[in-house]
Amino acid sequence: MSDFRITPNALSRKLKLHQLQIFERVLACRSLSRAASELHLTQPTVTKAIHELETFFGAPLFDRSNRGVTPTELAVVLGRRVHAMMAEIRYMADDIDAVLGGASGHVVVGTLIAASAKLLPEAIARLMTAHPGIQVSVREGPTSQLLPALATGDLDIVVGRLPGADMASISGVAVDHHKLYREELCLVARAAHPLAGAPAAALADLAGHIWILPAPSSPLRASIERSFLDAGQRLPARHVESLSLLTNIGVLMHSDALALLPYDAAAPFLATGMLARLPTNAFGAFGDVGYSVRADRPLTPACQRLVDYLKQIAAQRAETNG
Repeated sequence: MSDFRITPNALSRKLKLHQLQIFERVLACRSLSRAASELHLTQPTVTKAIHELETFFGAPLFDRSNRGVTPTELAVVLGRRVHAMMAEIRYMADDIDAVLGGASGHVVVGTLIAASAKLLPEAIARLMTAHPGIQVSVREGPTSQLLPALATGDLDIVVGRLPGADMASISGVAVDHHKLYREELCLVARAAHPLAGAPAAALADLAGHIWILPAPSSPLRASIERSFLDAGQRLPARHVESLSLLTNIGVLMHSDALALLPYDAAAPFLATGMLARLPTNAFGAFGDVGYSVRADRPLTPACQRLVDYLKQIAAQRAETNG
C-alpha cells in the first residue's frame, strides 16, 4: 500500500474544474463518446482528462470495454463529491450573476401531475415573460425520484402534491415543504362513457371498470387503495399505472377507463367537453399542493422569482374560489 495521501492542498493545486466536469459526465453516461457529445468536446479531450485524473490518483477510475466504461470503487466515491460540487458551482454562478446585477440564472424544477397542468406552467410563463434571461428546466416524475434529486442538488425545487411529514428529511438532508392550497380530487371518464350523467355509482360497480392509477410508490395510490379497502373492495384488477397526464387523457378518450385526477389537471378537459366528471363520495381530497426546497440552502435568485409567481398564482386561485 502506498504512503501517498490525498490532501486538500494537493487537490486544489493539481485538479482542474473542467476535469471534474468531464469526469461527472463520463460517470453519468458510462461512455466516453456520449460524454464528449454532451459536453461538445472531442473524445480525445475527454480521454485525456480522465487519464490525467487517474494519473493524479494513481488508480483507475473506469474499467473500459466495447460496451462503454464501468466505474471503479474510487470513481463511485469521487462521483458523490463531484456531483455535489457541480451543483454548488451552478448555485454560485447564479448568486454571482445576481450580485452583479444580472437578470439571468437557471432553475431546475421537478414536477408532479398536480402542478404540471396549470400551476407550474402559469408560473413559468410569468417568470419568463418578466425575466427572459432566466433558463428553466423541468423534470417530471414521482415523488420517490424527485425528492432524492432535490436532496442531491440535481433539482432546485419540487412543485406538486406535498408528501407526508415523514419526508421532512431525505437521505439526511432537511427539506422544507410549503403549502400553497388544497386540491380537490375528481373522478373522470370520456364524455360518452356509460356512467356519464348517471347517478353516483357504488364503489363495487366502479371497481369493475378499467382504471388509470398512479404508481404504487405515490402517496395518492396509497390513498386510493385505502378507499377501496374501506369499502370492502379490492383494487381494480384491470388497471393502467401512469403518472403522465397526456397519456392518462389519451387512454380515457379511447376507452371506458376511469381515472382520479386533481381538479386543476382535469378542468381544461371538462370545460371543453372532452371529459365528464362522475359523481362520487368514495374518495377524499387530492391533498395539499405546494413546493419543496432544501432547508439548508437559500434559494437562488432565479428560484426565488419562480416561488414568488407560484405564491401569486395560489393567492389569485384562492380569490377566485372564494
